Amino acid sequence: MSAPNLFLVYVSDVERATAFYADLFEIEPVMTTPRYVPFEVAPGVLFAVWGGRADLVTPRTPRTSEVGLMVPGSAAAVDDLHAAWVAKGVTVVEAPHDEVFGRTFVAADPDGNLIRVSPVD
Repeated sequence: MSAPNLFLVYVSDVERATAFYADLFEIEPVMTTPRYVPFEVAPGVLFAVWGGRADLVTPRTPRTSEVGLMVPGSAAAVDDLHAAWVAKGVTVVEAPHDEVFGRTFVAADPDGNLIRVSPVD
């Protein structure tokens, strides 16, 4: 059996979400289509925005999962990334704080999908 290698984020506006994630993670998509845009985040691993069910995705829809970004370095690296994202206008829904696994914060994309930043385990 293989490990998961495709992670989808449901969005209401694929073009807006593509621009958001390309800027946020400083990566370019592998390809673009009107409803699906994948980014290769590691060899053979894709993170994609999917607008195939845009009729069901609204900012009021509760989000029950998070995209995770683990950053190398100390707690200061997490705080530095937080400051950089705030400067880009990213919505922070949970300010930087210490958890059992280290320094963390949570941001949201334009559809309310959550992005947790934490240190590398």
